[in-house]
Amino acid sequence: MTDGSEFALNCPLPLNPTDFVTMAHGGGGSVMQRLIEEVFCAAFDNPLPGVQHDAATFAVDGKRLAFTTDSYVVQPLFFPGGDIGSLAVHGTVNDLAMGGARPLYLSAGFILEEGLPMETLKRVVDSMAEAARCAGVAIVTGDTKVINRGSGDGLYINTAGVGVVEEGCCVSPAAIREGDCVLVNGDLARHGIAIMATREGLAFETTIESDSAPVSGEVRALFDAGIEVHCLRDLTRGGLSSTANELVKASGLTLRLEETAIPVREDVRGACELLGFDPLYVANEGRFAAFVAGADAERAVEVLREAGAQRPTVVGKVTAAQPPRVILRSQIGTERIIDMLSGEQLPRIC
Repeated sequence: MTDGSEFALNCPLPLNPTDFVTMAHGGGGSVMQRLIEEVFCAAFDNPLPGVQHDAATFAVDGKRLAFTTDSYVVQPLFFPGGDIGSLAVHGTVNDLAMGGARPLYLSAGFILEEGLPMETLKRVVDSMAEAARCAGVAIVTGDTKVINRGSGDGLYINTAGVGVVEEGCCVSPAAIREGDCVLVNGDLARHGIAIMATREGLAFETTIESDSAPVSGEVRALFDAGIEVHCLRDLTRGGLSSTANELVKASGLTLRLEETAIPVREDVRGACELLGFDPLYVANEGRFAAFVAGADAERAVEVLREAGAQRPTVVGKVTAAQPPRVILRSQIGTERIIDMLSGEQLPRIC
């Protein structure tokens, strides 16, 4: 996932330790981004070039590999459309895919709270195994720790993943170009709303299921079809808006989004209005943005549709307008600047 909660390079910045006294859980906001840049990246300076991305890439004996890690602390453990086990597999597989890699192997670390029912653990592990089979990866190593009763929320999972980056594949925010089109592979905001509705016991006319799913097959289809893909980013915590702002900052270019083109289901839009959320900032777990050459945009939509994506859509275009920012053209033709989410909108959603 990229939501400001992962890092894969060197980015030392000066630290003011008083800045994070009131830091909230999770990522997706400017506070977490500063925490990563000013604390973790500054301490873990490493020789790998690049920018913050979903997975680190490096060469071993002439082969380019991708490596990523993530932790899952979602509550509730089970929700419409998924659970913490399948979510952990999907999130890690998707991080590798966003680096242009073919996912191969995962690790799984379990932190269990004393008293967790064995049937709950088995249900999660079985779901995790099935998700791995469907994604075409193997869980090959792991670890288990038990913490005292009352010290956690039943179960936390950490996963790490390794994949192979195919020859000639190079995607990064630095590769974004003026004239690129931005695609999303499906409707937005379902995961965050599914979690919130379940957690709060909310009932809508229709059951809103999480969009949690592996996207590596869809990404592979783009490359196999010869689509000129410049950058990929999954739309996890902070949603489309926070992702767009991260990439605008990294590329130094402006992104213009069309509100009417952004796919959001009507029941999800209604739930967002009821709860006071903007769907552009709500988390997704099976959705990604692809920055592709403008000439390839329509063909990329068709390729994604043939690969199984339900509502692939071109939602915006990259321009050289300065200063770099994200601009949303509304349904009535007005324009407004979309900023980075300043705090955590939906805590504990992954």
